[in-house]
Amino acid sequence: MTEVSSKELYEVKRTLEELSGKKGRGTELVSVYIPPDKQVSDVVKHMREELSQSANIKSKQTKKNVQSAIEVIMQRMKLFPKPPEKGLVLFVGMIPRGGPGTEKMETYVFEPPEPVQTYIYHCNSEFFLKPLEEILEDKEIYGLAVLDRKEATIAILRGKRIEITKHLTSGVPGKHKAGGQSQRRFDRLIDLAAHEFLKRIGEHMNEIFLEVPELKGVIIGGPGHTKEEFVEGDYLHYEIKDKIITTVDTSYTGEFGIREVLDKSMDVLDQIGVMREKKLMQKFLMELVNENGLASYGEAEVRHNLKIGAVEVLLLSEDLKSKRLTYQCQSCDNTQEKTMKKSGEAPEKLCSKCNEKMKLTNSKDVVDDFVEMAEEVGSKVELISTETEEGTQLLKAFGGIGAILRYRI
Repeated sequence: MTEVSSKELYEVKRTLEELSGKKGRGTELVSVYIPPDKQVSDVVKHMREELSQSANIKSKQTKKNVQSAIEVIMQRMKLFPKPPEKGLVLFVGMIPRGGPGTEKMETYVFEPPEPVQTYIYHCNSEFFLKPLEEILEDKEIYGLAVLDRKEATIAILRGKRIEITKHLTSGVPGKHKAGGQSQRRFDRLIDLAAHEFLKRIGEHMNEIFLEVPELKGVIIGGPGHTKEEFVEGDYLHYEIKDKIITTVDTSYTGEFGIREVLDKSMDVLDQIGVMREKKLMQKFLMELVNENGLASYGEAEVRHNLKIGAVEVLLLSEDLKSKRLTYQCQSCDNTQEKTMKKSGEAPEKLCSKCNEKMKLTNSKDVVDDFVEMAEEVGSKVELISTETEEGTQLLKAFGGIGAILRYRI
């Protein structure tokens, strides 16, 4: 699965914020999710069926609005001989702007950052946003394993989905009574069999987890001390061993054990993303207080450093609510830019060269503007939430824009 970039996640979040505020007067907002392998002709056929069914809607206004939305969707589908690589999402409906008679048809059509899994047609007073909301959920990949001397289960966690990849049993004898042979010799045989089983577990974990280059970490669970013996021993490839986050006690070693591991590790997993952000911000703050530190902040300064290619990591607050306006003078072709809050109306501007009134030619989200600049010069972009004290500090103390530099300016 292709990893979704920070920019793509930010765009999904922004789209969700915009769409979640849209409400219809009746059940007349239409949401359609089309998987990449769905035939466009099948979608159009279904829309025709829905158009026919909508004739049964009792409210004349709702019926008219639903039919108008379906017709817009059918028109848009003519532009696509087949769905894009990741499928297609459409949100269409009449949105009231105020009092009666102020409704306006709004249409949103885009390819999502992750493939659409299931064909969905949904008609309600709100747009159906759950599949998009799931994209925002943590999709990082972790390795899970539960084990004791008798059995082991290996799994991969992708977001919230668990894939059981291997179940192993050992055949190692359990408790015994000393019989014709000495207890000491019998114990040695048990220990040897247990060692061979742990080796087998390690081999399977290495084989499975090394095939997942984007693996973020490994969590190991199980009853008793076998898991610690396994972690401390020489059973895992060093790359996998280095990714062990924690070990947890479980009652089971099968699929139930894997779910126990996950339940007991959620706090740890939740903190990993937060800790990564904290470390980035702490590095930025340390560079800032260092006399020869590699840090800059503020829109104008960071823009300049981006333009000259000096930025290693660009730090942008997810809560940055500004837009970048571009003006052009119709008399002398002079262009000027201005940043302002999203909620405000674009002000009029006079040309700094000839004092003529300038025309607004472009309005862009500040985050999009900075991301494009960063991509041009190969700077890494990190979108920082306000879930941590450091993230809040970036927004409030530094205007939501900071940078860790490649070299001292």
